[in-house]
Amino acid sequence: MDKKFWNVLFSLAAVLAIFAVVMFLLSKTISVFNFEVDQATVGLRFLFVVIGVLIAFGVYVVTKDNKIWEVGTREVVWMAIGAALYAVFSWLFNGTVFVIPSLSQVALRPAIAIPMFFGYAFGPVVGFFSGAVGNMFGDALTGFGLSPQWSIGNGLVGFVAGLGMLFKNRKQSMDTVLWVGGALAVLTVVLFFMNQNQPNMMFYDVNNNIFGDAPISFFAGISILIGFALIVAVRYFFGSNEDVAAAVTWGMLGNIIGIGFASIADIWINGFSLPAAIVGEFLPAAGPNMIFAAILVPLLVLAYAAVRRQSGR
Repeated sequence: MDKKFWNVLFSLAAVLAIFAVVMFLLSKTISVFNFEVDQATVGLRFLFVVIGVLIAFGVYVVTKDNKIWEVGTREVVWMAIGAALYAVFSWLFNGTVFVIPSLSQVALRPAIAIPMFFGYAFGPVVGFFSGAVGNMFGDALTGFGLSPQWSIGNGLVGFVAGLGMLFKNRKQSMDTVLWVGGALAVLTVVLFFMNQNQPNMMFYDVNNNIFGDAPISFFAGISILIGFALIVAVRYFFGSNEDVAAAVTWGMLGNIIGIGFASIADIWINGFSLPAAIVGEFLPAAGPNMIFAAILVPLLVLAYAAVRRQSGR
């Protein structure tokens, strides 16, 4: 096995080890942050952590000859920076530190742009670590307790965002991603219209400290279509800038796959029905994420490109 194989394996194993330590050790011993995990389902939650890591490793094995899998000192540094930034900004925008009026019960999470950008700019392994570890510590700082399957879902957001470089024909791959993303967005919205009374499990009532105590709103239900429309607009507005177009397009797919993974996991972990998982969790999370992806990811990509030009890299 070559050095690249071991570096990728150790990086993904590090994510698994961090989750194991937090879930089975720190959750019972540390009181400074809220590392609490539901002990009745902790084993099942960790199983989905393992599944998420195996998905990432499986994609690597199939495409291991591509240069996006290079993991060295530079990438390790970016992992730490990405995770730290995501944790802090997730905490700041969680609705308790800075209370943000959310339109029609949509959870505002602009920090999701961080793992998307880090995955695209520095590779899928960096994106996976930044999203997974950053979300976990962000939840701990917030005080909500941990939902490891959601942290791994956030890791998959960053992971998939970094897969665009696997394809030689970037424009064709982006078009394919848009078709897939659009089809999935329409299917989930159809499910919403069939289950409009489903409680919005991602809505947090700051004053009463409760989740999901109201039916999902119309805006939350169609927010994924709004986000998709913005993604398409950015894709073609920046048609001559493939970096921006690809980052936003693949970030969209990462959001759908990652948040979808976490939502579907809750069918087994929390005993939810499919409509509850998709309408009550996926849509209120994935829709706003796509809106922020369309707005913030281009800004991060353009800023990073400017820094690279100034530094001569």
